[in-house]
Amino acid sequence: MTARALFIAGAGTEIGKTYVTAALTRSLRAQGRAVRTVKPLASGVPPLSDPGFIESDTARLLHAQGLALDEEAVEACSPWRFSAPLSPDQAAVLEGRSLDLADLVGWCRDEIARTEGTLLIEGVGGLMSPVTGAATGLDWLRALGLPALLVSGSYLGAISHALTACETLRFHGVALRAVVVSESPDAPAPAATVAAAIARHAGAPVACLRRGEACPDDLAALI
Repeated sequence: MTARALFIAGAGTEIGKTYVTAALTRSLRAQGRAVRTVKPLASGVPPLSDPGFIESDTARLLHAQGLALDEEAVEACSPWRFSAPLSPDQAAVLEGRSLDLADLVGWCRDEIARTEGTLLIEGVGGLMSPVTGAATGLDWLRALGLPALLVSGSYLGAISHALTACETLRFHGVALRAVVVSESPDAPAPAATVAAAIARHAGAPVACLRRGEACPDDLAALI
């Protein structure tokens, strides 16, 4: 079976991208669909032996897939992990490591080729966040040639950030499958209000995910 792969990109950093990816993973699994979810590049990840690892993005995605938190599963989900909560290029420098875009893209292509069902690839940071010294998340996404699911927050300014990201994806020929507004803590407007505003201009389906709620069925149906 040819894998259907989707790239989950963010309109910004710390806006709920992993929260949405995990919710979508659980929804697809509940429907009986074969799904694998990876976050190849992750910052702010403590060692597996650290009690704080359970709060990492990698741990949350493994939990959503019903997988044990062991070395093999962690490596298969996030082969490039950095401890500093910085952009990967900066975190790598602190650890005396380097990352080449070609290696990252090659790893993803291998996973796409061997995955049966749906492969969800979560990006890191915002769409234009650096992933290497020379490449951004957009460069990574374009190199893979995958459709994108864009995650936005509902904080003040999120509408502009989301629509700017939509225009950037459109300009670069990236297919936008949908936009998901993930509810931001203490946002001045309801997430549904922000989603409705984005929907008027995004040119793609827009879904809303409030904290503690399951992934909307109409969003899972788009995948």
